[in-house]
Amino acid sequence: MRASRTAVLVCQGRAAADGRLAPGRFTDPTASPMLRPDERVAVDRVRVGAVPPGWRPRVDYESVRACAEMMAPRTVAVDDAVRERPGPQVVILGAGLDGRAWRMPELAGAAVFEVDQPASQRDKRDRAGALPGAPPRFVPVDFGRDRLGEALAAAGHRADTPTTWVWEGVVPYLTRAQVATTVEAVAARSAPGSRLVVNYQTPAVTTTLGRLLARLLAATTGRSSVWADEPWRSTWTPAAMAALLTRNGFTVARNEHLLDTARRLGTPTHHPHSLRHSHLTTADHP
Repeated sequence: MRASRTAVLVCQGRAAADGRLAPGRFTDPTASPMLRPDERVAVDRVRVGAVPPGWRPRVDYESVRACAEMMAPRTVAVDDAVRERPGPQVVILGAGLDGRAWRMPELAGAAVFEVDQPASQRDKRDRAGALPGAPPRFVPVDFGRDRLGEALAAAGHRADTPTTWVWEGVVPYLTRAQVATTVEAVAARSAPGSRLVVNYQTPAVTTTLGRLLARLLAATTGRSSVWADEPWRSTWTPAAMAALLTRNGFTVARNEHLLDTARRLGTPTHHPHSLRHSHLTTADHP
């Protein structure tokens, strides 16, 4: 298994949005330093609105621009939920190139664990080496094969201490069975006072068609699509997600879709269907 290409695109989106979309509400100074020079080319163009000539650079430009418009509201919504209840332990599930351990002052006194598949974690360690501050505790886990609870316990996570769990941008890449197994493992290690912030996609024909179109556009550039390499495996209705969390002892505090978040922030909504079908549920373990 190789490092996630989706994680790089998400990082590019955050770097392109940093200080530009939702100024005063969204910033991520850790994103750009984790990108390779060639990965920053499209980011720099998006930041100044310089639409490039040529088909391949244009596809890269539009992909990063669309991702930036998703990342700003998604990141703000997750950050706000974490700030409301920053536990003494924070676990970021499927962390990718997430920079929260470095950029959020609210986490400075917390034990932060990052869970991801081994290849992506090796890539992350290499990219994040120059970031200032203490790194998180890296916990290599393949959600389809490894036991999450055992891996966290071995890394020093305490099941008797409240934990804030961040599960952003990962659920669609897991099967429904893998999602259920992960929630069970999270619940087993959630002391009273814990919080789970989970981002997932709701079923939508338009979203499926959009991903297919993105794959076709990537094919015209002579490259494989990130969406082909890392396909979606599950979608959830808010009711189904709430039922899964409730069965495992969580109480849903709220559910929101990112189109509402984007409108509140005043960020671009050129892709309203994608924003509307990206949901965030915040649930607490009483």
